Amino acid sequence: MANMVNCTEVRPGNVYIWDNQLYMCQLIDLNKTAMAKMKVKIKSKNLRTGSITEVSLIGGDKVELVHVDKRKMAYLYDEGEAICFMDNETYEQLSVSKVLLEWELNFLRDGVEVEIMTYNGEILGLTMPAKVTLHITESAPAVRGDTSKTALKDAILETGLKIKVPLFVEEGDDVVVSTETGEYVSRA
Repeated sequence: MANMVNCTEVRPGNVYIWDNQLYMCQLIDLNKTAMAKMKVKIKSKNLRTGSITEVSLIGGDKVELVHVDKRKMAYLYDEGEAICFMDNETYEQLSVSKVLLEWELNFLRDGVEVEIMTYNGEILGLTMPAKVTLHITESAPAVRGDTSKTALKDAILETGLKIKVPLFVEEGDDVVVSTETGEYVSRA
């Protein structure tokens, strides 16, 4: 049974279907004037494409609220075209296509725990932890004299991601990296 609600009842974090697309509400703006019907603008993320869009509705429009399953799973191994994850409680394994994980591949290593979102068996994507610890496999030597501002050098992580790190960080060190921006946070 569909859970149809008035579009004014949608809140940030809710997942809804509009125009046969699956959206997650990020921000809602209600605008009511004395002369016109209420205008509802919902800033939403399309969960299938990842694009951010603004859905414009009128006060009486109905949308279908849906439940998206979220499961904590750990990175297991690379299958070539997909990545295998395992539920640590049930030991059930799930393969996710690399096409859905372009950015996330920069931070995946053995044991990293992620949250996988599914809707009716369809994998929508995954949520990474805010920060992960990665190993530096290659680092440029420190160059003296470039200290007019914060001195940084290039480093390549075990996943192949290239980041800027402070001069004191060496090849072989473990560093904490933000999964949102891909930037160095601290030494581990």
